[in-house]
Order: sequence, then structure tokens, then C-alpha cells
Amino acid sequence: MAEILQLPLFEQDPSADLVDEATHSKKIDTDSLFSKYIVYVDESGDHGMDTIDPQYPLFVLAFCVFHKRHYSEQVVSALEKFKFNHFGHDQIVLHENEIRKEKGQFNIFRSREQKHQFLHELTEIIQYSNFILISCVIDKRRLKKQDSSGGNPYHIALGFCLEKLYEFLHEKQQQGLLTHVVVERRGPKEDDELELEFRRICDRNNSQSIVLPFDVLFSDKKVMSSGLQLADLVARPIGISVLRPEQTNRAFDVLKYKFYCDGGRYCVGEGYEDLGLMIYPPPESEKPR
Repeated sequence: MAEILQLPLFEQDPSADLVDEATHSKKIDTDSLFSKYIVYVDESGDHGMDTIDPQYPLFVLAFCVFHKRHYSEQVVSALEKFKFNHFGHDQIVLHENEIRKEKGQFNIFRSREQKHQFLHELTEIIQYSNFILISCVIDKRRLKKQDSSGGNPYHIALGFCLEKLYEFLHEKQQQGLLTHVVVERRGPKEDDELELEFRRICDRNNSQSIVLPFDVLFSDKKVMSSGLQLADLVARPIGISVLRPEQTNRAFDVLKYKFYCDGGRYCVGEGYEDLGLMIYPPPESEKPR
């Protein structure tokens, strides 16, 4: 019986060889227009500047950068299993706000212990999922004092995060390939404004005045993207860590080992300030970024 060859999911997989029908020799297709990474984006807080919530005066933008192989083979399956275990199906979107407030389909907890176990398992999935975190926290109070017009916190944070994303991809020698950045749809007007700003930043309107090889994709909530759900879960803990650093924050204790940092994998958990985690405007005790 002739050997059945499977098509490779990723061209960089050395075990996934194709056979050249003309020569019957193995070949590996290494030509790709796309980078090995995919980015999922979500935010915490609103980007409006007219009224600022004194309880949460921040806007947080979080980029979760996944290697496509690990994401498709490990992360997605882990989240699916989690949903089956707790809901009996996978037709549910994990939202931090609804989980925290036990709204909608998240009113399933019969006791504090059950909710604690739910959160513990979810935190473990985040802990054991390999991804790089790039985030910018905008303090809207300081921004308004610095700039009477207020600026647009989303656009400011987007610029910082895209530039750091480029630095990371350059380290991985992927800067010449197209990387997709996936964001959740918010509304026609908001999406149009975001796409315009995204393309403006990528078209040399950045600190290095270079073309950034990124493309933005807008995803509907109904798609139930695992990457977007994880991005949703990490954004608020980052904001709380900046707003109330003295408060116990187990989620952030896990996340700080994900931030893009100096020294790569050998220095995770430290040296991520101004790299993986940016705060703007910087506190007065710090030098301007």
C-alpha cells in the first residue's frame, strides 16, 4: 500500500515534507508571505476623554503575540477542553467582565469554591500558554493635564504597541513578512477610525519613519476566537496592577512572565518596563519615554 502523505500545516515543520512528483524526491516549501506569529488585541477601560471614571481612569491595550504552531496545536485545544468541562459545550465566549460579575452564562457558580476553581483553571491555561505580551496603559488623568485636547488613548496606545511588536519580530527575523493583527469589532464608526489610524502608523507615521509590515483584521464576537478571548482576560489585570500596585493580583503575577523584556526567555519576569509594559504619560518620577 502506498504511503499516505499529509499536507503540512506549517511549512517550517521539518517532518512535514512534500514529494516532488517529477523527481520523487522530498522537498520543503519555505516560501511564505506570512510571519510565524499572529497577534490578538483587546482593551480594558474606555478611550473617551470627556468623562473619566475615577474608579478606573485608565485605558489598557494588550497585544497577545502567539507562534502560530503553538496557538493552533496547544492554546485552542486547551480552551476548548476548559469550556467542555465547565459548560458541556464550546459555544460560549469568555469575557473577563462577565466572569468577574457572574453575568449571563457565567452565573453557574454554586459556591465561592467553585468559582475559585474555575478561575484557577483559567489562570493555569494562561500560565502554560506561550505568548508574548505587549501592553500600553494610558493614564487618562495625566494625559488630559498634559494635553488639553486629550488625544485619543486608543490611538496613542496602538502606536506604542505596534512599534514594540516590530522590535520583537525583528529579533525573531520575521520583520520582512506580513503579520496579522486581530481586533474585535466595536462598531462601523469606531472600526473605520481604528483602521485609518492603524494604516497611518504602518505607513511610516511612527518613531522610526519606516513601513511596518502589519495588516489589521476585524473579528466579530460570534467568531469566538480563542486568541481574542485570552487577550480580553489579560487586559484588566494589567490595568489593576498599575492603578493599585499594592493589591493582590494573582493574574498579573502570572502575566508578568509573559511581557516582552530585555534578555529574552532567560530574563522573563523582569526588565519589561518600557518594553512589554508601557505607561503613558510616564509618572513624574520617571524620565519621559
